[in-house]
Amino acid sequence: MKSIVLFLSFLLLTISGAWAQTHTEETIKQLSKDKWQWMANKNADKLAVLFDEKCEFVHMGGTWGKAREVDIIKAGFIWYKQAEVYSTKIKFYGNTAILLSDIDLVAQVGGNVVTNPFMVTEVYVLENNTWKMAQLTFSHLSRQVKLKQ
Repeated sequence: MKSIVLFLSFLLLTISGAWAQTHTEETIKQLSKDKWQWMANKNADKLAVLFDEKCEFVHMGGTWGKAREVDIIKAGFIWYKQAEVYSTKIKFYGNTAILLSDIDLVAQVGGNVVTNPFMVTEVYVLENNTWKMAQLTFSHLSRQVKLKQ
């Protein structure tokens, strides 16, 4: 009887752990999806809440922090019009989630609309039961753009 109780306890812990991992993965994926929509809508206020104060942004044209990224989005200097996401992978390291996304990004930069293939790295950190973005990096891919416009 004791071994059955131990087995059932172990099974319950395993199932609840797997559910928690899946639920957290879905939370991060949804947060990323929301972020792309907020960027497309130029919703700098929601993005300012998502971005940690120390968040860093790595673009093809430079690297900067939260305040500049929010200002760039508000002013429309970079308008992230559409992110077509083809695949995502998430890895967890304690309270840190790293999401890699293969995307085609349609953006208006300085008045010119451009489409680029990127591998985007998003780093999220869980603090006070809230996921905050700590890093957003765009790495240009050598593949052709897949998006049909």
